Parts: sequence; C-alpha cells; structure tokens
Amino acid sequence: MNRLKNYFNNMKLHSKLVFSFVIAVIIPLLIVGTFLTHELRSNALTDAKEQVSSDLERVKKRTAETLEKAIYVSNNLTLDTELKEILNTEYKTIQEVVSTYNSYHKFEEYLETFSEISNIRVYTKNETMLNNWRFIPETFIEDKFWYHSSQKTNGLIGWYYIQDETKYNKKYLSLVRNINYTDYKLNALLVINVNNNHLYDMLSQERTPVMIIDDNNYIAVSNRSEFIGKKLNEVVNIDLPPNEWSGSITGMVDGEESEVLVDILLPEISSNKLRFVSVIPQKVIMEDANKFLGLGLIVIVISLVIAILLISFFSKLLSKRILKLGEQIDIVSEGNLNVYIQVDGEDEIGLLSYQLNYMVKNIKELIDEVDKAHRRNNILEKRQQEIKLKMMASQINPHFLFNALESIRMKAHMKGEREIAGVVKLLGKLMRKSISVTGEMVTLQSEIELVTCYLEIQKFRYGDRLSYSLTIDPLSEGIYIHPLIIQPLVENSVLHGLEDKSLEGRVEIITKVIDDELHVCVSDNGNGIAEEKLQSINNALENIEDNRANRIGLVNVHQRLILTFGKRSGLTIKSQPNIGTEVAFVIPVRGREHV
Repeated sequence: MNRLKNYFNNMKLHSKLVFSFVIAVIIPLLIVGTFLTHELRSNALTDAKEQVSSDLERVKKRTAETLEKAIYVSNNLTLDTELKEILNTEYKTIQEVVSTYNSYHKFEEYLETFSEISNIRVYTKNETMLNNWRFIPETFIEDKFWYHSSQKTNGLIGWYYIQDETKYNKKYLSLVRNINYTDYKLNALLVINVNNNHLYDMLSQERTPVMIIDDNNYIAVSNRSEFIGKKLNEVVNIDLPPNEWSGSITGMVDGEESEVLVDILLPEISSNKLRFVSVIPQKVIMEDANKFLGLGLIVIVISLVIAILLISFFSKLLSKRILKLGEQIDIVSEGNLNVYIQVDGEDEIGLLSYQLNYMVKNIKELIDEVDKAHRRNNILEKRQQEIKLKMMASQINPHFLFNALESIRMKAHMKGEREIAGVVKLLGKLMRKSISVTGEMVTLQSEIELVTCYLEIQKFRYGDRLSYSLTIDPLSEGIYIHPLIIQPLVENSVLHGLEDKSLEGRVEIITKVIDDELHVCVSDNGNGIAEEKLQSINNALENIEDNRANRIGLVNVHQRLILTFGKRSGLTIKSQPNIGTEVAFVIPVRGREHV
C-alpha cells in the first residue's frame, strides 16, 4: 500500500490528473453505464409485464361487461311472474302446454336483444310440461356436477364450462342459477349460455395467449383455439396446483419458458369465480430488453472515447496553470513578500492565487503588528513592574494592624469606654474579614456578618439617624456567593442615600429563595437618584471597557455578577427622588460552581 502511495506521489501532475480522471470518471462511467443498462433492461421487462397486465385487466373488464348482460337476463327471469306460472302450472293436455309455449316469447326477445348470450333454457321438475329445448325436464341433468352445485348456492349464480344438449353437446361458458319459488313446491334451474364467438372476438385482439378459466380449471375461451376445452395444467406446466396460481409465475407453455399472469373475476351475486390467464413467452419479453442492452453498450463505448479525449485535454490545461502557480509560490517561500502572484482565470485556481496574494499581504501586516505588540508589551511590563514596587512599598503588615487595634480596644475597655471598645472590635473584625477575602465563594451568612459589622460601625457614627433591618431567608444562609457582593451595595446606600438625611435613615436587606434562585434586595429611604443620573449609572454598569470603574462600587459588583451568572443576574436599580433607592439582583442556586 505504501509503495503504491509513494508511486502515486512521485508521478507528474499531468499523469496524476489523467490517472485520477480514469479512477474518478471512467470507472464510475462503466459502473453507471452497466447499472443503467441493467435498469433499462429491467424496465423493459417490467413494462412488458405491465402492458400484458394492463391488457389482461382490459379483457377482465370487457368480460365482466359481457357477463353483466347474462346476469341482467337471469335477474329478470327469476322475478318473471309469467315464467313462474308456466313452470308451476299442472297441465291437463298437450295442447294446453303447446299453447302456453307459443304465447311466451321472453327467451327469444332476450336472445335478439343481447348478442352476448347464445341460448336460454330452463330445467324443471314439472312432469306435465313437454321438452321443447327451452323447457327441459331435470332428469336430463340430474347426474351433472353443476346441477348438484347449484342446489347448494341458495339462488346465487354459478359459472361453468358445460355442454349444451340443445347445441349438439357443444360446450359453452354458462350461467347456472337455481330459481326458488317460495310460494310453490316446484323449483327450476335456469341456464344461460354466454356467446363463445363474442368472447373469442374480444380475446382475439390480444397479441399474447389469453384464457378464461372456469372454477374447475377448464379453459372455456381462448384466443388460441387449440387450448379451448383443455385443463389448464395440460397447457401450462407449473409445479403448483392450478388453484394456487396467483399474480405472476413462471411456467412452460408449448415447450417455451413463459411468464404466466393470473387474475380473478368474481361477478356480482355469484358463488364461484372465473380466472383470466395470460401467457408471455420469455423471448417476447427479452426482445425489447436486448435492444436496450445493445444500445447501452454502444453509448458506454462512445462515452468512454469522448471521456478519454476530454480528460487528456483538460488535464494538460489544468496542470499548466498549477505549475505556473507553484513557481510563483516558490518565490514567496524564499521570503520575498513583495511578489504578486498572477494566474489567469476566475476559477478555483485563479481564486487560490488571489487568496495567496491576500495571505501574503496579511502576513506582512501581521509581522508589523507583532513588532508593534512586542514594543507595547515591553512598555506594559515595565509599568506593571513599577506598580508592583509601589504596592509592595505601601503594604502594611496585617498582624501589626490587628495587634494595634486590639491594644486600642483593651485601653478603651479598661477606661470604661465600652462603646468605643465595641466599635474598635467591630472594625478589627471587619478588616480581618476584608483582608482575608480571596477569589473563592463564601456563604451568604458570612457576607451578612460582614455587612452587620459595617452597619454597626456606621450606626456608631450616625447614631439615631441610622437604623437597619435584616430579613434573611434561612434557606439562603448556606448559599455560596461572591465575597463583598452585598457590602458595597449597603455602603452605597449609607454614604450616598442617607448622608444628607437628618432623621430616620433606614437600610433594609432582604434575601429570599424562590424556585432555585436567590433574590437579594438592598433598599433605603434616602434621597433617591434623579432620572438623568440613574440613566448615567445604568450606562456605566454596561460599560465593561471602563476598567477603572470596574474595580470599585456598583460597576464592580454588576460585572462580577453577569460574568459569573449571566446577564440576567446583573444589578437592577430602582429609585425615586426623596423616596429612596432599591438595588436588587437574582442568582441561581448552584453551590460553589463558577460559570
């Protein structure tokens, strides 16, 4: 495999293109051509079968129309009261019988009206009647299978290929129907012959052998006269019993392999069915299919020749342009970024040359930007180093500060200044908590303790001018939030909201847990914020580019909230002048996770 890959990689571009086109075009063309030829051949076979099936359906429909005439006549005769009287009258003399026969002309009228039927006769048990080949004693047929079958059908029609003794025992496809007269003891059997010539003329229009089969597998009618009267399995050799034939099956007819199509017709009010069989010799089916096969092979050969010529021409044209592009790329690879790559055309190769020019331009600009960035980084690092040195020089040892505050508190306590001692203690606690803050989350309870220390210190300062209330949902105490997220809001309320308030300044902090969300609200009854200033504050909250503002106050809190919990968790500020201000936020309850 590797040797083949290496061999392909070492081939000239023109040879690669020709080889690729052979693999990508000629082989698929052969496959597609073979497939299409096979499909065309299959379609020809299918079309032939569909055509024969359509012809068979047409024969079936026309036969049904023919049989409807016989059914119509049988219905009329079954309900004919005159015929009922004739069949059930007990005649005294021969003259009376002859007179009755001469006065009844319905049979002749129907035969003249409907060419689809060739004979009508009635078999009767009335022993006083004479046999005139229209009215015949039942004794003539008592040994016939179709006679016994008709006695069990309760007036339904049966279709049989039977002899007609009035026509020199010639066989016809016949309607057989038992007429039950409920108000008389005697019944009769009606037999109507379907006109064989009419059916033959209809089938003779078909180009393939077609047969009409009765329920006993006799061929009643066919456009092949030698088939008529034979059993179906004598004509069509198939392993299955004839009663199990359906749809399309393969069999032998006259020593030829053929497709045999079988369809069924069950006329109205009939007790048995007729089958229609059409035979298509395989050589007839294959005749059109083989034409498509030859035509497909010719098309494939012509297509191959044209494909080879076109492949040779276009591969040379394409390889020439690619080689030119490669030569110019080599110049760029040597470091000459001032070259302009020029390849004619607006196709993919022309577009590639344009993109390469664009890439060279970007590389040049990028190199310039990198140089500028290096210079800026050097200046920035120098300034950051200066800031670090200043921060280190300004740091105070926290332990020294805590020890100093503790000494002041003890001194005040010893002199009886308990209030001052308490405030110093709160200040120390506040500073300890503030200095110990890191980037880690803290519980809401810890944040509230920090806020309480701050408020108590401010209460010492303002005295009765300041009061506060904490309404903390017990479910919220263990929820983790950012440190110093509530304290700046409280500080803002005290310093800006209550600074000019002479009496009854109040700060209220409320936390609630609602639907897995922590709702925090800090409100005051201070001076409030004018609408124009409130709009300015809201604009500052959204200005993340203002890095100086991001380090302190409301903007700092707002940005930390939306960066951690999403935009919905940012601060919401509502204020009315001389009424007060309310600052609130909502964060999801997610333990110690960070977004």
